[in-house]
Amino acid sequence: MKDTKYYIAAVSAFMVWGFFSLVLKPIHSYPSIDILFYRVFSCAILMLLIVLLFKRRVLLENIALYKTLPAKGKVKAMALNIGGGLLLTANWFSFIYVMNHISVKATSLAYLVCPILTTLLAYLILSEKLSRPQWAAVMLSIIGCILLSYSNMLDMSFSLIVGLSYAMYLVSQKENKGFDKFISLTFQIMLSALILLPFYPLYSGPVPTSFEFYFYIELIAVAFTIIPLLLNLFALKRINSSTVGMLMNINPLIAFCLAALVYHEHLDNVQVAAYGVIFFAILVFNSQLLFSKRKL
Repeated sequence: MKDTKYYIAAVSAFMVWGFFSLVLKPIHSYPSIDILFYRVFSCAILMLLIVLLFKRRVLLENIALYKTLPAKGKVKAMALNIGGGLLLTANWFSFIYVMNHISVKATSLAYLVCPILTTLLAYLILSEKLSRPQWAAVMLSIIGCILLSYSNMLDMSFSLIVGLSYAMYLVSQKENKGFDKFISLTFQIMLSALILLPFYPLYSGPVPTSFEFYFYIELIAVAFTIIPLLLNLFALKRINSSTVGMLMNINPLIAFCLAALVYHEHLDNVQVAAYGVIFFAILVFNSQLLFSKRKL
């Protein structure tokens, strides 16, 4: 029960991301790179303002903590945060591109592949242990993804790119300990903004003048970027990255429903069966938690 709030945080983050297409599709006519530019710049400005106005003391404490670390500790902290910024940038661009130019189903598949990749990376890199039911759940997820990729290998190819970038981010941030999560995320997003800034004059389109564009960008920045990322990092404080990864399946299941019910994308019986298998895999993976709560 003591970890319930961490599970709630992870589930809430992935539920929010499941509805991402509702705010991304209305601005699909804008280039993916422009959406990425304005999303990252908005996040960076908002988070920097919050830090400077409300979290200056925490910032100074984190700087002081960094200075006390041994040389290896400083290198590790920098590598984790710089790497986190690079992986977020790669994940955001690939997700927006696939959502707007491939299909909603392809992004849904990406976050079905991601839990498998996260679990395997956590096992190999972090030595996280899994029970037999949890390994069975991973195998069920793999079967579901194979069924989905069978009907469209192009979707699977793009999905692997999107999924791997976020899987690597989750696993890396499990090791990013000791620093305030808001400060760490601000650093990563500021880094992402600095990486993208030189490319803005070269690759951006005309400056958008539509109020609708900026409304959705700010909504994406706050409700679909900053808040769920913080919830994700909070969850990683107490629960394994493999568990967080499997809970990520909530995201594509919601996206799958939106693809069918809202965007009327064609779904065949194989795809429906595959998502059913993956939903069952979530229940199996978290069966110990679910059954323990029932006993309580």
